Amino acid sequence: MLYSHIFWQVSLYLETVLQLFYIVMALYGWSVWGRQQQGHDSQIQIWTARQHLIACTAVLSLSLTLGWAMQEWTDAALPFFDAATTVCALLATWMVTQRLLENWLYWIAINTVSIGLYLSRDLSLTAALFAGYVILAIVGYRTWRRQWLRQHNA
Repeated sequence: MLYSHIFWQVSLYLETVLQLFYIVMALYGWSVWGRQQQGHDSQIQIWTARQHLIACTAVLSLSLTLGWAMQEWTDAALPFFDAATTVCALLATWMVTQRLLENWLYWIAINTVSIGLYLSRDLSLTAALFAGYVILAIVGYRTWRRQWLRQHNA
């Protein structure tokens, strides 16, 4: 909730909404993963190139539309970058709940762009936090990839 306030103060309105979305998705992910641990499928999945193309096209289209709307109707700072990181984070968060391996690659890209976004708004500590998130996403990808390889070599 603190970041919602901070992002609102620096006119990153979509980042504000994203923080609230994270709370909802944390509850959803907890529910989904809880069911998976009770005997449902919990294997890591991967997407085809076609699925990534569809997802990236949707993210780009929605980011451009949302960025344009924010530019026209608000005083949002960097509306297109704000929109792109937010929309992509929405997708990546859902991907985590579905145990899609590539979620980590999306997070690496999102968090890297976010570092520049936050530095542009004088949020140096937040940018440093997101640099840490990049490292965690790299570790997460490597860990999940090893697990995925074990699943498919068994």
